[in-house]
Amino acid sequence: MTAALVVNSGSSSFKYQLIELDGERTLASGLVERIGESSGSWKHTNALTGESASNDAAQVPDHAAGFQAMLDAFARTGPSFDEHPPSVVGHRVVHGGTTFDRATVVTPEVEQQIEALASLAPLHNPANLEGIRAAQQVFADVPHVAVFDTAFHQTMPPHAYTYAIPADLAEQYQIRRYGMHGTSHKYVSEQTAVFLGRPLAELKTIVLHLGNGASAAAIDGGRSIETSMGLTPLEGLVMGTRSGDLDPAVLIHLHRRAGLSFDDLDDMLNKRSGLLGLTGNGDMRDVQAAAIDGDETAEAALAVYRHRIRRYVGAYTAQLGGLDAVVFTAGVGENNALLRRRVLAGLEHLGIEIDDDRNELHSREARVISTDVSRVAVLVIPTNEELEIARQSAAVAL
Repeated sequence: MTAALVVNSGSSSFKYQLIELDGERTLASGLVERIGESSGSWKHTNALTGESASNDAAQVPDHAAGFQAMLDAFARTGPSFDEHPPSVVGHRVVHGGTTFDRATVVTPEVEQQIEALASLAPLHNPANLEGIRAAQQVFADVPHVAVFDTAFHQTMPPHAYTYAIPADLAEQYQIRRYGMHGTSHKYVSEQTAVFLGRPLAELKTIVLHLGNGASAAAIDGGRSIETSMGLTPLEGLVMGTRSGDLDPAVLIHLHRRAGLSFDDLDDMLNKRSGLLGLTGNGDMRDVQAAAIDGDETAEAALAVYRHRIRRYVGAYTAQLGGLDAVVFTAGVGENNALLRRRVLAGLEHLGIEIDDDRNELHSREARVISTDVSRVAVLVIPTNEELEIARQSAAVAL
């Protein structure tokens, strides 16, 4: 039995899954949090037995200690690494720049390149690298693979990724649109073809990855030709705490008139904008509940959120030169029927018609929510980035 351990490492936490590759089933999953704080925590679930264990007062001073906590959890709750040893460890890495357009076996040179790209993702790449190095200490005898969020979007043509700034500056500082959530967009677009029983190469698809972070992608024949995130994850859709699209002169204005420093502006855009900035609450569930209860501020914020998505759906339909499917995925996209209905309402002229009963059905399975006569299929397909990382890791290392 061949298994992959998938690791998604952040600055103070990491998530993991052990996935059996032959049957593509999850054997175990867990989360280690508050790394480096006075008291860390971990939670682990054995998917084979359903048994869970946790510790809210663990000593986790660094990522290496976090991986030891993971090993202890496997030993305590199972499944046993003796019976299910990982043959490969796959790591999510946010930014691969133009250096990486596919999953890559980690070598010392690759580590140096990931580190060099940290300026493009200072909140993510250093943490991803810490997780890689900690995992290498624990699993020294198996290959480690970096799977990059940006890699899937490296198929975008130059006219889609180029910013209209002085070309010499753009080249010197690697300024262009890269896109994120590529692992999710790749997985969901391929599952769309499987679900519809059509060749991936003939499908024109818009994938809406709507979570706390959110992005849209136009995918033509399995290749990303356009996506909403840019140099960083800030560009594009309105998100939980990120602004999305913004006139850059707004920042100049706030710097000059409000005296906000560049660090202040960075903090504002990433942590205090989006739904949080508009309503004081960054959780879509709370904002929608408030809107249903008559909160006009919440409803106005949701109107902005929906408008931005609709703008991208229209633009991407034009870029694709037609449309076969619109797919909702990630936490908000998969679970918020009201949002799906209101985002696509009135788009019959694009061939999009929602079936209200299908849309309201709560399910964890992939499903069609459009009518039988809709020219464009509208689907909800749960994303599985961990499985996609496992697949790509196995493909390049085993």
